[in-house]
Amino acid sequence: MTIMNENEDPSRSSSDQKSPKKNIHSIWENIVNFGLREVSLRAGTVIASIALVLLVVWVMGRFYLKGEMHESQVSATNANLPTVTAIAILPDFIIPDPEVSTVSLERVANMDTTLPEKPRYDIQKYTVVNGDTIFGIADKFNLDPSTILWGNLYTLGDDPHRLFPGIELNILPKNGVLHKWSAGEGLNGVSRYYGVTPEDIINWPGNNLDAAALGDYAAPNIEPGTELFVPGGKREFITWSAPRITRDNPAVAKNIGPGSCGVIMDGAVGIGTFIWPAPQRYISGYDYSPDTNHFGIDIGGYLGDPLYASDNGVIVYSGWNDYGYGNMVVIDHGGGWQTLYAHMSEIYVGCGQSVYQGDVIGLMGSTGNSSGPHLHFEMRSDTYGRVNPKLFLQ
Repeated sequence: MTIMNENEDPSRSSSDQKSPKKNIHSIWENIVNFGLREVSLRAGTVIASIALVLLVVWVMGRFYLKGEMHESQVSATNANLPTVTAIAILPDFIIPDPEVSTVSLERVANMDTTLPEKPRYDIQKYTVVNGDTIFGIADKFNLDPSTILWGNLYTLGDDPHRLFPGIELNILPKNGVLHKWSAGEGLNGVSRYYGVTPEDIINWPGNNLDAAALGDYAAPNIEPGTELFVPGGKREFITWSAPRITRDNPAVAKNIGPGSCGVIMDGAVGIGTFIWPAPQRYISGYDYSPDTNHFGIDIGGYLGDPLYASDNGVIVYSGWNDYGYGNMVVIDHGGGWQTLYAHMSEIYVGCGQSVYQGDVIGLMGSTGNSSGPHLHFEMRSDTYGRVNPKLFLQ
């Protein structure tokens, strides 16, 4: 039998005897009964997270950020760290000087690489060698064949047959014309003749012209004899070939040489077909090329080969030509057609003589401006002009 103290409260005796675990459980049951289970869990999680963050901040501030670690803590920390791996120290990288360095990366050459050409403003000199032609020289300097002639009027005279080894040529910087200034000329007239503007000539760097110092364009301050490059300029070629020599007026050719004929009576008339005028049938030298002022074909062969009348006709020129064609014969075939035979070594026909297709009129030679035996052969029509003979010969 238990004897209670008179001062004890019987009602508190049983509740005080309950364990804290049961009190917590009772509280949780009440929360669940009120439907606050999920809310309580979330709130608890948030409170726990905040508490953990605050704990970490306090530890960092207390021991690490202020550097207040006890010696024992330091020893324990060092003991738990892994061994530090040694780091190799590399030498400083120095960029090589491209001016003095001999060490560089190898680069595989690309044979297809095309470097742009630098602009050229000066006039170069070129000495002709054996085998050179107007076309070959033009290709070598990326120019039109006509530019080679237009840059060397006083050397070639617009005649490609005057091209001989040893001759020094002007090589213009681009396609155009070389003009030698004469007293009394004006910039407006010169530029108009070549199809350009005065500014095209003035602004070309290689001409070294100062627009402010030129004065009046009609009478500019340009020293006579000054050579000026006209970029993009063009002009008509000087024609050294025989003019149209009719049997009615053959004397029209008297200014081209002593082979001109006087009055000619009627003679043979052509049949309108033309045969090859030499034994050989290949081009030796220049072909028909208006771009180089060459309006005939150079037929190859041997010195002394016979030359034939290409069609029936009358001789309207027979003899020497003063402008590079040497011994020359011109046959008028009637119907507006003429044929010309140049550089002959011998002539067998005379003025006014009628000849017939296939007749031998002379021998192949190399007279006049010629680099070897060949026949320079031209055909002229009143209707078509100076035509390409290869289109008409049979």
